[in-house]
Amino acid sequence: MNVNDPAATPTPEGPPRHSFFKRPEGACSGGRMNKAVKKIPLSGQIIIGMILGAAVGALVGPKAAPLGELGKLVIQLIKTVAAPLLYLAIVNAIVKTDVSLAIGARMGVVATTNATIALIFGLGLSNLIEPGKYLKMPDLSALPSGLASPGVMTGQKIDLLKTVGAYIPSNFVGPFAENMIISIVLLALLVGFGLRSVKRRQLGRQETSYRALEDATTALYEVMEITLGWIVRLAPVAVFGVVAKAVGQYGFSPFKGLGIYVGVGLFGLTLHMLITYQLWIALYAKMSLRKFWRQAKEAMVYSFGANSSLATLPLTLKALDGMGVSRAASTLGACVGTNLNNDGIILYEAMAVLFVAQAHGLDLSLAQQLIAALFCLVAAMGVAGVPEAGFISLSLVLASVGLPQELLPLLLTVDWILARARSVVNVASDMVVSIILDRWGARASG
Repeated sequence: MNVNDPAATPTPEGPPRHSFFKRPEGACSGGRMNKAVKKIPLSGQIIIGMILGAAVGALVGPKAAPLGELGKLVIQLIKTVAAPLLYLAIVNAIVKTDVSLAIGARMGVVATTNATIALIFGLGLSNLIEPGKYLKMPDLSALPSGLASPGVMTGQKIDLLKTVGAYIPSNFVGPFAENMIISIVLLALLVGFGLRSVKRRQLGRQETSYRALEDATTALYEVMEITLGWIVRLAPVAVFGVVAKAVGQYGFSPFKGLGIYVGVGLFGLTLHMLITYQLWIALYAKMSLRKFWRQAKEAMVYSFGANSSLATLPLTLKALDGMGVSRAASTLGACVGTNLNNDGIILYEAMAVLFVAQAHGLDLSLAQQLIAALFCLVAAMGVAGVPEAGFISLSLVLASVGLPQELLPLLLTVDWILARARSVVNVASDMVVSIILDRWGARASG
């Protein structure tokens, strides 16, 4: 995509008019996210489910345990859809995005730097506070050793060749059946760049047969996204069952651990916002923080309510216009770069992975934590705009690194809080990357 093309220029009133930004072809349209709010929003339904579940659990006691299967069924459905959705999202993003290598490298450096800092916050706070140890559920089973993912660990030493070799797929189906994130992403990169190469060759010869496969990929991605949206609508039923089982078996003690889990997540996301982003803005971009927050606050508040950085995109672009950021930089950072600017998801996943390990009594070494962090980075690729993207990719991470997944239904009960905070951070990330790219371009041209 030529970001200087007027046809690709975003407008404050809505997403860019370039064909790349039509949903689901790009990550710049929030079409389906902007539908009229239902009478009771999903978060409200989840709260009602929690209250009813707590009441049933308190009344019925341990006999409410079978209701917990409702949560397991929903999680299983999410895991079934998550792997192909991740694959199609990455392929679709590669085929539809046309950015020069130099500009892409700049954006990648900024996004990777922010993601690395987010991982440090997530892992650091979980190691310091150890929120998983406050979850009192005696029946949780612990694995006999650390990460159980095949080929990742040899005792306590990492065998690099074995680690890499374990994720080179021997067939196309295996990675999806086993939820192997690295293998799925590798396949997506190979197919995506292969399809993009075919597209360029045929465009050079004025041929259009590539469009059938490109359109099929786009359609399949939209099908998986819609399917996942239907599954997410089942969350209140799952929460009802999980809370009923938890209260019936353990009383209200698990909610202390969940409260600390939410608190650590919100604290980490707040630190990342107030330290990482503000340092970029004030020290590197030389922009007034007052100016930034004055323009950004509307988009931040909206993203918290809408629970979607994608749906907030028109307001994000409007805010960047108010800050004086060039259209080329805002298009790159907030539209094209939205597939990379998932700091909120990455920080949350790093924290949540350690929470699950601690709750099961597992003490992960630094090497094991770094491997888990790598999976968090990879799982967040290309999921911008997907409903409950952070929780869905967390299920893939836990499956890939071999950690127990029985806590996922319980974590779903409070994820609606963290999901909104993740959306706010992701919107801020889009803005900061756009500001840095704008400043970087000014320096390069000056």
